[in-house]
Amino acid sequence: MKNVLRFLLSIQLKHSKFVQQVHGFTLIELLVALLLAFLVLTPLLGFMVNILTTDQKEQAKANSEQEIQTAIDYIANDLQQAVYIYDGAALANNSNTTPASSGIQDQIPPVKSATGCSSTATCKPVLVFWKRKFISAPSSTTDDTFVYSLVAYYLIKDSNTTWSNAARIARFEISDGVLASSGTNGNCTDYPNDTYITCPNKGFQRFNLNLPGAAGIKNQMNSWKTASSAYDQQASVLIDFIDQTSIGSTTLPCTQQPLNSTINPTLSSGNFMGFYTCVDVANTTAQVFLRGNALARLQNSNFDYSSTNQTYFPTASVRVQGRGYLYTK
Repeated sequence: MKNVLRFLLSIQLKHSKFVQQVHGFTLIELLVALLLAFLVLTPLLGFMVNILTTDQKEQAKANSEQEIQTAIDYIANDLQQAVYIYDGAALANNSNTTPASSGIQDQIPPVKSATGCSSTATCKPVLVFWKRKFISAPSSTTDDTFVYSLVAYYLIKDSNTTWSNAARIARFEISDGVLASSGTNGNCTDYPNDTYITCPNKGFQRFNLNLPGAAGIKNQMNSWKTASSAYDQQASVLIDFIDQTSIGSTTLPCTQQPLNSTINPTLSSGNFMGFYTCVDVANTTAQVFLRGNALARLQNSNFDYSSTNQTYFPTASVRVQGRGYLYTK
């Protein structure tokens, strides 16, 4: 009997060892498995991260290209109605000169304060012009009409956290109101002797082509002064992520004659070339250049333009001749 029990016990012990050998893993086996998994998964993970990063970069480039093209189209459509475009000399701050040669920069933001454009150090007027603005019938008793507007585009680079660390372009506009054929005078502060259906924007003043001592249309337009009321119009941002790289001593190109002699002097050494214009006053023509900065969408530093990363800086340019004209008689 004892022999039988001993035999059965030995069989059970052998079976237990066999089960442990078949269904268990040693520590060495686990370490080898982890090492193999690491060697296989790490390259795959790096490959996926590279795909996601590349996709993010391409999306940033595409967004910048699309926005730059949209902005240049908007500015071109705006310029088509221009009746007079100010050149670089008029956009220089010449407050100490005679009225006939002082620039319009002294009469618009930021020299004349308005919301959204704080100082000349961070907010530079690049494109300023007068245009005819279409007004859809302002009342049931009037037809569609046109009024004059003064439009200014600015290149802004500041520390405002609402916007990117790159530069941005803002647009400022003040317009005349719609005159009424009859009614009571004095309903508009800056024009108490006129009757308006809708008042001009605060600060708007009609230009005068018959100013004494200001011979020539150019001098007369440069002598424009704002009305007595302070501006309350806001300079609204047209596009963000404009290249903020300093131009250094680079000469900005105006590729089509005769525009090469009227480069905006506010974009001289030490300033930015993400937005600049070349103006032919006599022919009411402007050539506009834009350069975006897709790299600023991806990182918060080291995003200046260079020859090695130029694919991140899409450019666009357009040459526009204004369709309007000034009545000189």
